[in-house]
Amino acid sequence: MWNSDSRSPNGVATSSAGSPSYGSYNSNNGNGKNGSPHAQQQQQPLLKQLGMTSAISLAEPRSEDLQKTEELRKALEPFKVFESQDELNHRMEILAKLNTLVKQWVKDVSMAKNMPEVAAEKLGGKIYTFGSYRLGVHHKGADIDALCVAPRNIERTDYFTSFFELLKMQSEVTECRSVEEAFVPVIKMNFDGIEIDLLFARLSLKEIPDDFDLRDDNLLKNLDPRSVRSLNGCRVTDEILALVPNIENFRLALRSIKLWAKKHGIYSNSLGYFGGVTWAMLVARTCQLYPNATASTLVHKFFLVFSRWKWPNPVLLKHPDNVNLRFPVWDPRVNASDRYHLMPIITPAYPQQNSTFNVSESTKKVILNEFNRGMITTDEIMLGRATWDRLFEAPSFFYKYRHFIVLLVTSQTGDDQLEWCGLVESKIRLLVGNLERNQHISLAHVNPTCFDFKKSAPNTQNNSGNDDEKTQTNSNPPVCTSPFCSMWFIGLEFERTENLNVDLTESIQNFTEHVIQHGVNIKMLKDGMHIEARHVKRKSLSQYLDTDFLKRERKSMEQHNNFNNSILANRKRLSTELSTQTKKTRLSESQTEENSNTSDTGDTTPTTQPTTAPNFTPDGKTNKNGGSGSNSPRNSIDNNNSSSSSVNVNNQNQSSNSNINSSSSSSTPAATAAATAEVACS
Repeated sequence: MWNSDSRSPNGVATSSAGSPSYGSYNSNNGNGKNGSPHAQQQQQPLLKQLGMTSAISLAEPRSEDLQKTEELRKALEPFKVFESQDELNHRMEILAKLNTLVKQWVKDVSMAKNMPEVAAEKLGGKIYTFGSYRLGVHHKGADIDALCVAPRNIERTDYFTSFFELLKMQSEVTECRSVEEAFVPVIKMNFDGIEIDLLFARLSLKEIPDDFDLRDDNLLKNLDPRSVRSLNGCRVTDEILALVPNIENFRLALRSIKLWAKKHGIYSNSLGYFGGVTWAMLVARTCQLYPNATASTLVHKFFLVFSRWKWPNPVLLKHPDNVNLRFPVWDPRVNASDRYHLMPIITPAYPQQNSTFNVSESTKKVILNEFNRGMITTDEIMLGRATWDRLFEAPSFFYKYRHFIVLLVTSQTGDDQLEWCGLVESKIRLLVGNLERNQHISLAHVNPTCFDFKKSAPNTQNNSGNDDEKTQTNSNPPVCTSPFCSMWFIGLEFERTENLNVDLTESIQNFTEHVIQHGVNIKMLKDGMHIEARHVKRKSLSQYLDTDFLKRERKSMEQHNNFNNSILANRKRLSTELSTQTKKTRLSESQTEENSNTSDTGDTTPTTQPTTAPNFTPDGKTNKNGGSGSNSPRNSIDNNNSSSSSVNVNNQNQSSNSNINSSSSSSTPAATAAATAEVACS
């Protein structure tokens, strides 16, 4: 069994618990269905292997682990990730009302199609939940992902006509809108204060009993692709719950990782980061590798495992089931397009799909950088040199880069803006792809937060004292005049080239034209809907964002720099101590060996090669400057205040706003070895 604290340069991918190769993708020694979550939780000791490989460690938690877990739970409370019992009861009441509504609707539609009332009464119909609510990790005020399952006599057109109208008639329902043209068609609404996304699936069954289980693969026979995609959410969620050894530890660890991901700006499937189901699968895989670990240990091991994962080897929770219903599944040996996926994380239910197909080179860089940063932070937490609050502190995005692309999305009404922003957000990753293809751009980092433009924000004087942030004069034209305006920001990092002029006009124009044309094709584009992309420098951000917000961003940058500096100081100290101890040990061993040889033979001890401590680097990389490579802007930009799509880059003065990632975790190899040894012994 591989020791849980092993930190080889190749990480977990080199062990039996690492990422599987494509060649083992369809091997048939899996465990299939794993019974109820409750049964697995009570299984002591763990008799059944969960996942693709055996566990890394079966160690039972220590008292320190339990204490760290309690500290983690308390650290989560201010972020409102837990709901009160009253709020949970309110959600259950809403779902019960919705379930009753579905049953009555199925009965009414069936009777309208000349079915006898007695027969229509027995047809049933049911609401299933999935996503964060079904997993038990939803936060306060979160929406509910749900699925409406109907028998075979109910058509999809019935759902988006008569049921949609029925919903709008309910006094508790507001903001009800249908998105029938989506890849997974959905009705979105606010039901008594709770946002609900309701999908639809029509099964090839005469009746839908109340105790019906959707995990049976045979249910997918003769279904249309949209129904299969709609069912996939529930089936995947149920499989995840069945594949973790301890539900409660899984839930607390997942709450922590989801909060961390949101705070660090890497929680968005549509923008090319990871969505909720992806984070759930990664935490579930960590639980499989450390089945007896507490939540705090799981969070620490999460970063250990996935900061060292050998992408693009896939993450799988189980061996794929041998089901042949002719639905496309993820398999790079068969599908050429699957071979280009950068960070494949495969859903456990048939048909298996890659939940991260939107990941691009830039978003992969950002995600890996945050994994490495999380590894360093949790190391410090487990050593008692930091608290859990440090893990959930949002890093500064707007002080990391000097150049930005700002997307301005405008419309005339609130409803139009909601639809228009949804369309644009689903397409932003195309702009990131266009920017990545520019040979002079090394990173296009999109911030997943959508900012509302406030007319009181522009042209206010910034008193932060930073020359880079002084605003333009009041004579400048207003940034936006439309009643509704939303913004996304993309930070740009350029290759090291002196006096570089980069023309981004074509990349931006192709993107805006594509979005507008798509809006026309789906008949969404209305008068007043516009999209504009501008190149903006950091010093001009105060025209778009609130000054107080930018001050908080600057303070966040300073706090992160102070934390990073303290890590460097500790590791330098450890390096010095280790070096001194090593010299003393060598001297002692040399004297002992010399005395021994002299007493035995009377001859001088021959010269031997000294033994040195192994040199570990956290991510297998070294950085000669001890600084971060992709974490900080690598170029200083000239002071021209141009808002065109042409960017001038001057490498004479490089930016010093750097954050530590794994490549800057120590200033010397010895320091890295010392820090690694310290964490391994903790």
